Amino acid sequence: MKDIARRAGVSESAVSFALNGRPGVSEATRARVRRVAEQLGWRPSTAARALSGEGVATVGFVLARPADTLGVDSFFLQLVSGIQEVLAERHLGLLFQVAEDVADECAVYRRWWAEHRVDGVLVVDPRAEDPRPDLLDELGLPAVVIGGAPDVRHPGLSTVWADDAGAMASVVDELAALGHRRIVHIAGLPGLAHTQRRIATLRAEARRRGLTEVRSVTTDYSDTEGAAVTRRVLGGSPAPTALIYDNDVMAVAGLATAADLGFRVPQDVSVVSWEDSALCRMVTPRLSALSRDSAEFGRTAARELMALLDGEPARAVGVPVPRLTGRGSTGSARPA
Repeated sequence: MKDIARRAGVSESAVSFALNGRPGVSEATRARVRRVAEQLGWRPSTAARALSGEGVATVGFVLARPADTLGVDSFFLQLVSGIQEVLAERHLGLLFQVAEDVADECAVYRRWWAEHRVDGVLVVDPRAEDPRPDLLDELGLPAVVIGGAPDVRHPGLSTVWADDAGAMASVVDELAALGHRRIVHIAGLPGLAHTQRRIATLRAEARRRGLTEVRSVTTDYSDTEGAAVTRRVLGGSPAPTALIYDNDVMAVAGLATAADLGFRVPQDVSVVSWEDSALCRMVTPRLSALSRDSAEFGRTAARELMALLDGEPARAVGVPVPRLTGRGSTGSARPA
């Protein structure tokens, strides 16, 4: 600050006012101080900002999932890309950490709060019995829950929600129209709220249509479990005529497994991926998939967190329902 004050020809207090956006200096002085600061390569000290209550210009993001499933999950790569795009506009950093489970994730939030490490957090994978919203409220740490239910409100938490029920209903509509009556949903982690919403919707849609051979099987989202479950359900009698996978990685693994077992896609079994990606468009046949703008999902979540940090009230914001893009992996059910 002394260097900036000397070069700009102003007092150190004027430098402080100018760089921190406080009143007390003219706009001409503010512009001159900032220009000199940029020339000198000045950046605000996050430690000093935290001590003065001005924030640390960092947002936290914790993921409590098996680490070996993250590198192949296109949804999270696109989600983080969208988040980072918005944070970059505000010159904010993203502090990312993988946790062993939700209890470990909660411990990370407590530590970040005590150490003034982040200004707010982005929360993913809402659970049916989730301790995180209450904890974040208790800490007073602004947060946005990505994929939460729109009717769950906490004073300091916004929600960006997706209509999983509507998306699953659209998939069942399409498969039922193609004559499929035996459908297996190869789902993700059982404790996740969106997994439970998808399973519940599938059951409700099956009851509504009188379909008695429809079920869900949970997995860890990995290609290994996706292939193993595919082998098991296709080995049953009678085998399902349609498979719905909760991500693209499992769907591609299932496609390969079906071929290994002698099943033709889509003549013998139709395959649908919940997430669309380049993987879905690179295999043969190309996979029918639920398409959505995952990067925009991330941008929306980041914008909502920026709004909370700017003092705006918490709210629930919906994103467009994913649409089913039909490709070569879905067709009419084979005769019973």
